[in-house]
Amino acid sequence: MYGMVNQGLQDFVVSHHGADTWAAICIDAGHADIEFASMSQYSDDVTVALVGAASARLGMSGEAVLESFGEHWVGYTAHCGYRDVLQMNGTSFRSFLQNLDAMHLRVALTFTHLQPPSFRCVDSGPNSLTLHYYSSRSGLGPLVVGLVKGVGKRFQTNVKVQALDPAHDEPGHLRFHVEYDV
Repeated sequence: MYGMVNQGLQDFVVSHHGADTWAAICIDAGHADIEFASMSQYSDDVTVALVGAASARLGMSGEAVLESFGEHWVGYTAHCGYRDVLQMNGTSFRSFLQNLDAMHLRVALTFTHLQPPSFRCVDSGPNSLTLHYYSSRSGLGPLVVGLVKGVGKRFQTNVKVQALDPAHDEPGHLRFHVEYDV
């Protein structure tokens, strides 16, 4: 993953729990001496270790850390110079979700080795959809839930997100039922 992800995790922890907590998490994860550079690539194992250490240090499940971080990520990226990219991605909650793949294509122009997930929206009602998430990385379903909630906040839209039974999905594919205010 790119260092920007780890910087975002750092921003999440520092803004909610303080710099000392982040320093302790880095020590616990075995990465006390790393200053993450946003454009540098790091092994996914580094991020996994940081999330695991955050889980233990904050007394939260790994899933709760990922969900909270996902919600934080949307605002974080807007403040890190990607506000224009986010604004070009849609003018409503629904259109934003429908354009996630296009946004990742634009971001890949900067992050040339980006391995983004893919998303597909299927309407399931006037105020609901099924969000299909495809990724080569496993275990990130809670992050997607948080991201959807963060997009809801961005558009001041009340959102309910529920992971659907993964037993019917292929490997690397998760589905979420999303209800939202219009």
